Amino acid sequence: MNLVLLGPPGSGKGTQGERLAAQSGVPKFATGDILRDAVRRGTPLGNDAKRYMDAGELVPDEVVLGLVREALATPEAAAGFILDGFPRTVAQAEGLQALLEERDTKLDAVVYFDVPEEELIRRLAGRRSCPSCGAVFNVHSDPPAVAGTCDSCGSELETREDDREETVRVRLRVYQEHTEPLLRWYGEDSVLREVAAVGSVEEVYGKLLAVVDGS
Repeated sequence: MNLVLLGPPGSGKGTQGERLAAQSGVPKFATGDILRDAVRRGTPLGNDAKRYMDAGELVPDEVVLGLVREALATPEAAAGFILDGFPRTVAQAEGLQALLEERDTKLDAVVYFDVPEEELIRRLAGRRSCPSCGAVFNVHSDPPAVAGTCDSCGSELETREDDREETVRVRLRVYQEHTEPLLRWYGEDSVLREVAAVGSVEEVYGKLLAVVDGS
């Protein structure tokens, strides 16, 4: 099983991808996790990425693709992989396709988690974070036992700047600008599938399994 999971912030693709990886035994690779791990280990590509990250710049596609190449070459990925949130652009998709062709393999499906914008805003703007221990809650789906207070350490919860409604709208607009061409690109290859990612975690996971099993 070789999958790409796409979806805007707040769509739940990370949660669903983790669950699918646990059930299938196929590893899930998220770009951010790959980057942080390579930087932590001090690999050559990790050091390259760190220079850009420290300067507040985007890590170039060729570095990200190099890290993805290394991840897919690990023994854990021999039976397949789940890529979470990568590729983000058509250029990255083209690079991934070339990489897979080198490995004489192909994607079984690209799954897009479709959620109405207002629902995404509700989910993201409902997040509350603990500045002390890093715990994250959601006033709608996972509220703390005492409103405004962290269950773990008792600190006062806060809304991160990234989770304020006006910031969320900008984040979603930027995502859409980059993703719409990518969805068209994969749509032309007939591997694109959509999951209506609204409902309980169980309901959405059932939809994901139906799509994956039918791909």
